[in-house]
Amino acid sequence: MSKRPISVTIVGWLFIATGIIGLVYHASEWRHSIGQELVWIELVRLLAVVGGVFLLRGHNWARWLLIAWIAFHVALSAFQSVSALVTHAALLAVISWVLFRPDATLYLRPSRS
Repeated sequence: MSKRPISVTIVGWLFIATGIIGLVYHASEWRHSIGQELVWIELVRLLAVVGGVFLLRGHNWARWLLIAWIAFHVALSAFQSVSALVTHAALLAVISWVLFRPDATLYLRPSRS
């Protein structure tokens, strides 16, 4: 396996931090209501953490999970505001560019034994 590019490390930790912060933030809502919507929100946050951890470990499927995760947020932000949509779309573009650069692709390539 090749050495992990710093850009992949940054993206992986960014998703881990985003997921953990979101989990903690929404955990305070568990006292008031344990609705189905809250469960889905927490699962989406957990996916960010899982994707970030496995991206750092070099799993190609994690790259696709994280791209899908941010694309989902682009779709959600289309129902909020134009600024949220533009912000999430820009994040999707940057993260996609980083995760599909040649060095990231080489790192995320399955090892052949």
